Amino acid sequence: MTAEPIVHVRGARRRYGTFEAVRGVDLDVHRGELVALLGTNGAGKTSFVELVEGLAPADGGTVRVLGRDPYRERRQVVGSLGIMLQSAGFSGDLTVAETARTWAGTLTRARPPADVLGAVGLDHRADVRVASLSGGEKRRLDLALATMGDPEVLFLDEPTTGLDPESRRATWGLVQGMLDAGTTVLLTTHYLEEAEQLADRIAIMKAGRVVRSGSVADVVATEPAVVELVVRNDGGRQVTPTAADLPALAGVVGTPDVDRTGRVRLRTTRLQDDLFTLLQWADARHLRLDDLDARSASLEQAFLALDAAPGDTDDGTRTRAEEAAA
Repeated sequence: MTAEPIVHVRGARRRYGTFEAVRGVDLDVHRGELVALLGTNGAGKTSFVELVEGLAPADGGTVRVLGRDPYRERRQVVGSLGIMLQSAGFSGDLTVAETARTWAGTLTRARPPADVLGAVGLDHRADVRVASLSGGEKRRLDLALATMGDPEVLFLDEPTTGLDPESRRATWGLVQGMLDAGTTVLLTTHYLEEAEQLADRIAIMKAGRVVRSGSVADVVATEPAVVELVVRNDGGRQVTPTAADLPALAGVVGTPDVDRTGRVRLRTTRLQDDLFTLLQWADARHLRLDDLDARSASLEQAFLALDAAPGDTDDGTRTRAEEAAA
């Protein structure tokens, strides 16, 4: 992409006392693009997103949204932003409709509250007090208000937590419609399926840094494919090969594993070549490869591998407040 990014971050840092929750993050998000920020609890996702939303100043580096510092020039950019926090904290005493009308009054170009509530499936709950909503309904109300102003940039922090599968997919449809209309989205989520469904690119954070980024395909391609099988002879009897019995494979990673049931499991960076070699090997020895399961790596596999890999550790003991903020 050649156009200037809508979100441009270089070397962003954020500290809580001596603890550094965001440690030199770079990130660009272009117009009409959705970037998903992934990471386990405490990775620094929320602390980083709050910098980009303009809710806190960076302790170092450069943060720009629509060409401006979102914290120091907040008045110039806030009207173009939609922000869905993990918990919005709206008054429980107001009804859903009253909350939507009140929020619309703070916006310069608000969509009709009834339309927004209908889009998230809350029109039938308009006269219900917010305190009486379920957790999933409150998340849908948060999304409705975040999108009410037709924002140029939409920040979604765990938007589908607490939603049932049907509501989650409806939310995805709403977000996809906004993307198609040119809205730029930065999403944090624990649902890897959500990232795979929506994201143009993902960035995985660990200990306050982005440790891997790119398209889902790019990130997944860094992990080996997996092949699992059971070997049987012509008579159908299971044969338990040792790793040494198997053919030499061009892309195998590590040593093939044979578990106590005799099932063979191996990882390979050259799935097609090594699968062909295994089939030739079995055919030449009149063996059958039963329960054959050959699959490319998944985003979950790549995510778990990065999380388990040795890397940065915290420089000190976190307080409870620091854990919550990160």
